[in-house]
Amino acid sequence: MYKAILFDLGKVLIHFDFARGYQALEKCCPYATPEIRKRIGRTGLVPQFETGLIEPHDFVAQLSAALDLQLDYDGFCVIWSSIFLDPLVPESLVESLAQRYRLVLLSNTNVIHYEMVRERYPVLRHFHETVLSYEVKAMKPDPKIFLEAVRRAGCRAEECFYTDDIPAFTEAARASGIDAVTFESAAQLERELELRGIR
Repeated sequence: MYKAILFDLGKVLIHFDFARGYQALEKCCPYATPEIRKRIGRTGLVPQFETGLIEPHDFVAQLSAALDLQLDYDGFCVIWSSIFLDPLVPESLVESLAQRYRLVLLSNTNVIHYEMVRERYPVLRHFHETVLSYEVKAMKPDPKIFLEAVRRAGCRAEECFYTDDIPAFTEAARASGIDAVTFESAAQLERELELRGIR
């Protein structure tokens, strides 16, 4: 008997493409996309930001310095959040699940991305709980974030179903006792739910 459905955010509920962000940054700094990617990676700032170890304004200031960006904080946030595209799962499916099960959003993300997504994508209003890496100070595949998701679900791990686009994260969820599948498409997800008797 399933009591909770756990969803990843990026490339499950909502598609995203980092290339859009890099292309937008090219217009505001002296570097091309390959160099932008290298410079961002060398700073180590993104994992720190997504585990809540650095404040948003400090993150923007340090990353702007690394890229020689000529942007204010708000301008940076617009570009940083330009990666998000269309929803991948129909809101109607999420809404119907929310009427029968406890819905938990489980995501590696940061405060800038999440605030924008929450504002622009109404599908998130159907979730009863959110377990966000920057709030719980842990990123998938760390078992800590899955344990917190189960706690917020208010049931046993084996009573939770989870879907994520990254196989390693799906495996980590299973290691925590959660029934999990790797997301491929909305149609595939609906088949997986049906197989489990999840209405």
